[in-house]
Amino acid sequence: MATRTDAPTRREQILKEAARLFAERGFHGVGVDEIGAAVGISGPGLYRHFTGKDAMLAELLVGISEQLLRGARRRLAEVDGGSAEDVLDSLVEGHIDFALDDRPLITLHDRELDRLRDTDRKLVRQLQRQYVELWVEVVREVYPVLTEPTARSAVHSVFGLLNSTPHLGRPGSLPGRGVTAELLHRMARGAFAAAGTE
Repeated sequence: MATRTDAPTRREQILKEAARLFAERGFHGVGVDEIGAAVGISGPGLYRHFTGKDAMLAELLVGISEQLLRGARRRLAEVDGGSAEDVLDSLVEGHIDFALDDRPLITLHDRELDRLRDTDRKLVRQLQRQYVELWVEVVREVYPVLTEPTARSAVHSVFGLLNSTPHLGRPGSLPGRGVTAELLHRMARGAFAAAGTE
């Protein structure tokens, strides 16, 4: 997805366009022909890559949850030996990258998660819980005054703040990616600091 530096595969191109179209018009408002046209293949040609729209949706939502968790674990390993503050800053930066670069997936998650099969929805929730708990542990190292439930609430609140990017306006209307990322970082750390002063 957004973190790749090499050329996307056809499958990744299909997923990216499906995410954009689903976010713009809703899952049921988009047909396979439209997704195919967006990547230059026929609608039926999509079935060489996916069994249908449901499979695309599942791969998008499970995939981004896996990517966030994997990325957070990698960041923890990279900052190994650093301060808890450094680790928290790195986690915040990683989530901001997601929030700015994968905005359609945030919209898609908010609107379409309930459309997943039970097994896929449970997997998404399980991955998200692991991601949250990883953050909770780090936040409590930085702010030891926080109880576990309060730290968890603070983490969810910061996710809400960072995941508000689809509502910030069209990508071209933002003050620039760097400026927006810095603003979100300051606001996230400010929110944690406010919670940590209880």
